[in-house]
Amino acid sequence: MAAPHGLIERLAEMSAAGKPFVLVTLVEAIGSTPQDAGTKMLVDATGLRFGTVGGGKVEQQAIATARALLAEPATRDCTLVEWNLKRDVGMTCGGTVKLLFEAYHVHPWRVVVFGAGHVGQAVVRCLLLLDCQVVCIDSRQEWLERLPASPQLEMVRLDEPRDFVPRLMADDFVVCMTMGHATDVPVLRAIFTGGLEPTYLGVIGSRAKREVLRRELEDAGVPAAAIERLRCPIGLPIGSNQPGEIAVSVAAEILQIRDAAKHRA
Repeated sequence: MAAPHGLIERLAEMSAAGKPFVLVTLVEAIGSTPQDAGTKMLVDATGLRFGTVGGGKVEQQAIATARALLAEPATRDCTLVEWNLKRDVGMTCGGTVKLLFEAYHVHPWRVVVFGAGHVGQAVVRCLLLLDCQVVCIDSRQEWLERLPASPQLEMVRLDEPRDFVPRLMADDFVVCMTMGHATDVPVLRAIFTGGLEPTYLGVIGSRAKREVLRRELEDAGVPAAAIERLRCPIGLPIGSNQPGEIAVSVAAEILQIRDAAKHRA
């Protein structure tokens, strides 16, 4: 079946933008219906963006259903409905339609990486292979410029990376791998003193570094229970100390934590 002219291009644009939207497909039309099976439309939070599944009341109801899915996303991103046009939609024609609603980007998750050094470069590249948004913060513009261009990636240059902390969200996954201990600690202190509890909070380093961090954070007044949430070392116990292998282990641990959080929800 040929796609409606321009649909593929518009779908690609909306997908690359990373904003939530719904693809609505008329998968079956029985009896008297305003459109044939196979017609499609794209809907975002503002309403109809492209195409049609019939116009009039059926399209109005389909747009409302799509927007409701975006406003309160269900656990599944794919929903099939069957409407009798007279009984369920209020149209005079007596046909029946089946509509498939496929929601995209309605369950976004974001990984915030403090540090664009050698390991940070590898971690960001690994994360960009996943369906997540990535933010990388560093004070060095030249290192940020080494990162690949991607609509999934936001690069932030700040003289003090800790200044990004107020922009963190509760469901973020935060990885701290700045130039060293002296620049990691201010970021961590800002997170803890700000009362933030990211889904994942990890800092690169050894077990010995963890003990140093624990003492310094306790001296700064951070409660011991809060410090226990900090992961250090980070990553699953696999691979070597090569940046690429560290990146795989860190990404795998983040996925593990993400999936565990989903099951608890």
